[in-house]
Amino acid sequence: MKKNIKIILISLSLLFLWTGCKEKKIELEKDISFDKEENIHYGNNTEQVMDLYIPQIKTTKEKDVFIMIHGGGWCSGNKSQLTFFTLSLMQKFPDHIFVNMNYRLVSETNYGLPNQMNDIKEVSAFLEKKLRYNPKFILLGNSAGGHLSMLYAYKFDTDKRIKAVVNIVGPADLSDPGFKNYQEYSFVEKRLVDPRVQKTGTSLIDFASPVKWIRESSPPTLSYYGNSDRVIPSTQEKILDSTLNKNHILHESYQFNGGHLDWDKHPNAQFLIDKIETFLKKADKK
Repeated sequence: MKKNIKIILISLSLLFLWTGCKEKKIELEKDISFDKEENIHYGNNTEQVMDLYIPQIKTTKEKDVFIMIHGGGWCSGNKSQLTFFTLSLMQKFPDHIFVNMNYRLVSETNYGLPNQMNDIKEVSAFLEKKLRYNPKFILLGNSAGGHLSMLYAYKFDTDKRIKAVVNIVGPADLSDPGFKNYQEYSFVEKRLVDPRVQKTGTSLIDFASPVKWIRESSPPTLSYYGNSDRVIPSTQEKILDSTLNKNHILHESYQFNGGHLDWDKHPNAQFLIDKIETFLKKADKK
């Protein structure tokens, strides 16, 4: 009972910090504090904005960066969906920099790819310029954000700057027959990928499927899937794990009790945060 009360109090304090505090500093428990910059424009498009949190810890060590990528079926959603989870992660990783980003959404006039890949690249370039060093990145995304995190890390990270991927309920193989039951699959086929990027021998669906680009040099990957998810079938987790295994990639996969949107509910969120901590320690030793 006391443990539950503590969790509630911490949650309320974090919520207060976000809704009630518009200052440029966030103070968390145990003398953990971050400088905060909201709605920074990292590109010329109005959707290309991000929130940035830099720890006030004084050290000469170059800090790794979490880049948070929200879900929403590639065509909706907002960085605010991950604000509370970002704050929770900041408590566990007080020596890391955090970015919570928006990206250009798919519409009838805009394709998702390669735009959304370019947005991640622009965020990383913006940070390198601002921080004045070349940080290592941890891409963390849920649903469509998990997909974008994996696709960028496996195919578009030409500089090999991605230290690890945290994939939360993200589709990994868009050609999977089980995923074709997704109610918006026709939208994925028609609007996710700009047909101008298609190369001979590669379908648009394969181009957009992270598992098609996994190689032995791909970064370590932690995945989190719901055992009663009606959006992402269980075959996605199996296909991803199998492909990572074949390429000898450090990876871990866990399941939580619940559906597609239950990953950040108690106790699922805390379980994930603890697993991220231990996984990144393994990635550091890799």
